[in-house]
Amino acid sequence: MLNGAPPAIRRLSEINPAIVDTALALFLIITSWLWAVAEPGQGRRPADLPSLALILLVNAPLAARRRAPYAVLVVSVSGAAVYHLLGYHHGLNNMGPLLALYTVAAHRPLRAALVCAAPVVAEWTHASWHVPGVAVWSALGQALVVSGCAVSVGASMRLLESRTRQLAELADRLHREQEAAAHRAVALERMQIARELHDVVAHHMSVISVQAGLGRYVASSEPETARQALEVIARTSSAALTEMRRLLSILRVEPASEDEELYTTTPGLERLPSLVERMRLAGLSIDMTVEGTARPLPPGLDLCAFRIVQEALTNVLKHAGDDARVRIVVTYGPAELALRITDDGRGTRATMSGGHGLLGMAERVKLYRGAITTGPLPQGGYDVAASFPLPPSP
Repeated sequence: MLNGAPPAIRRLSEINPAIVDTALALFLIITSWLWAVAEPGQGRRPADLPSLALILLVNAPLAARRRAPYAVLVVSVSGAAVYHLLGYHHGLNNMGPLLALYTVAAHRPLRAALVCAAPVVAEWTHASWHVPGVAVWSALGQALVVSGCAVSVGASMRLLESRTRQLAELADRLHREQEAAAHRAVALERMQIARELHDVVAHHMSVISVQAGLGRYVASSEPETARQALEVIARTSSAALTEMRRLLSILRVEPASEDEELYTTTPGLERLPSLVERMRLAGLSIDMTVEGTARPLPPGLDLCAFRIVQEALTNVLKHAGDDARVRIVVTYGPAELALRITDDGRGTRATMSGGHGLLGMAERVKLYRGAITTGPLPQGGYDVAASFPLPPSP
């Protein structure tokens, strides 16, 4: 809670409380001794060895005030009462009992603090009453005021500490829940990707099955057609094996609950125009540019690229505002596919930082050994940029 405080305050908060209490007790003892010697006429008896011993008795127990607040209060009040009954300095040994009362209020229930306030009020009244010109009712009023302040401040500190502890526990619980939600989102996203890859592999196996049947049918009558079917089977099976490896790597996570609906279709970049058209009908102004020569992509990568654009447009629709303008650039390079989706929306994207959409993007890009960067633009808006390595063009 002191992360924003000055360094000196943070260092003080890290000191052992026992050291602080001991230093406070020594300070009260030394200043009281010096004050008693410097003002010998403030009581019926001047400072002597018994008075110095009583000062030590009143203030020394304050070093243990947090560990035994009741005992410290009893000893301190008793010592102060004896000190003033013997006629020593009437202005000294009042702060020790008051600090002990504050400690009781800060670490024990309020009812106990009110009970402990009674002897402090009596001792303070007795000491103040001996000051020349102070009436008993004035001394009593002063004692009630200072004791009430000590109890109020102590009770407030106890309540503040309790609420701070509760807030820390809630923050820790919220952090754990957010981490659990993030892990669950990743697991769900991986399962969804696995289902999509399953569809891709199923497509490959269907092609292999058809081509194998064709090759067997024309093996003797049309050798050239059979050879072409075998080439298609070889290429398709290689692609299917690649996707299957990725599928198996994804499935090495705990399965999601059976009631989650994870099935989805398997579109690709060829369906971007229809996606853009739907988003335009939803109210977005979109400009799409394709740079380089478009070429067939591995089915899983094609699906991954489409999903990233789809998620980015969905986030624009949710967070950027109705008048946002979007630019999509799809770049086919010799060995890389690059996607960039930018907008000039004025809406905040703070909710995206903890959402599941960006987690899904990151998981998809990681699957295909790509890279992705997301973040706000200096002039306003948001930017999503992803790139994927591509196999050489045939």
